Amino acid sequence: MQHNIEPIGYVRSPYKEKFAVPRQPGLVAAARCCIELHGDFAKPDTTRGLEQFSHVWVVFAFHENLTQGWQSLVRPPRLGGNEKLGVFATRSTFRPNGLGLSVAKLDRIEYDKHTTKIYVAGGDWVDGTPVFDIKPYIPYADAVPHAKAGFAQQAPSAELTTQFSATASAQLQDLAAHYPQLQQLIEQVLAQDPRPAYQRQQASERIYGVHLYDLNIQWQVQGQQNLVINITKVF
Repeated sequence: MQHNIEPIGYVRSPYKEKFAVPRQPGLVAAARCCIELHGDFAKPDTTRGLEQFSHVWVVFAFHENLTQGWQSLVRPPRLGGNEKLGVFATRSTFRPNGLGLSVAKLDRIEYDKHTTKIYVAGGDWVDGTPVFDIKPYIPYADAVPHAKAGFAQQAPSAELTTQFSATASAQLQDLAAHYPQLQQLIEQVLAQDPRPAYQRQQASERIYGVHLYDLNIQWQVQGQQNLVINITKVF
């Protein structure tokens, strides 16, 4: 039996592309996202009492992957991209129904005549992600402290430190008033080493770029350190 669902809203996120989105929620605390509810879902009654909770579950779609279909076997990045596991044994974004589930820290809720905005921290969504449901996180039921997590028992290590060139430092100062916590966001994103797993063992002077907000962040990896070279407006 088919069951059709419709989005209740969409995410506004600093991540404008899939590259560099953290592989799990909460790894980049400086990522501030907004879930905008519209239509009947935006009525204040729908979120009455939600402010009592510190965290929320968000059910969403991996919308940029839907046209590519799903795969029964995938290569988890945590295993270096070399070992295949079943899709249901991983957090792969290529899933039969393209659904994702993330927990995020609730910051605040704002209302206007037509929209409800739910601000959260630590989201792992591309800008424009459709949201299908929001539920309060309940610690006694949702947290299992001694659960076994297979190959992902511990959070991935964020070993790469980040330095900024003189040019990038000056650009940060100019942008600070318009992009709160921009430096922390860049540092936390790059600390996760967003490069493909197969490139992490290769010595290279390659310059990478990631699109955060409407900014292009260019950097190089030098040993165990990132060097941000340039921060420029995309539009």
